[in-house]
Amino acid sequence: MTGAHPGAPLPRPRLHWARAPSISPTKARPVTPLQAYVVEDNATIRENLIGTLEELTCVKVVGTSASENDTLKWLEQNPDGWDILIVDLFLQQGSGIHLAQSISRRRPDQKLVVFSNYINANVRKRCAQLGVDAVFDKSTEIDSLVDYCAHQCFRVAQIQAQTQTQAA
Repeated sequence: MTGAHPGAPLPRPRLHWARAPSISPTKARPVTPLQAYVVEDNATIRENLIGTLEELTCVKVVGTSASENDTLKWLEQNPDGWDILIVDLFLQQGSGIHLAQSISRRRPDQKLVVFSNYINANVRKRCAQLGVDAVFDKSTEIDSLVDYCAHQCFRVAQIQAQTQTQAA
């Protein structure tokens, strides 16, 4: 590398929002998909995120919204209709932080995830105080979000396998 100092850290590669190649389903995939609701006001990011999660994990997006009020309305009408809620911090109306504050009553297995470009130590701390299960930076942690969702799929598959074994 021309101009690089010995021992200098290599630049981190930028993650691209291109759709991932299709992966064929395997037996490891749970019978029931993980139902996700995505709260994102940028249509391009929302569609790319949905495509990525549905292609690489067992996640099935059951709904989307671009605002706090629309999300709260949907959650009120569908309290058990989701397993994972993925929320941006800045929305067309309202905010992801207010949304996290409003979602105090949920099943223990329902996961609340913040996915935003505006992540720093203070935001992570505030999210933890509000009971957010995971926080990911859009610009650098898309792979980590996919891994988190894949892990949740594995967790659900294990629970389903245990339930089927006990029922047999």
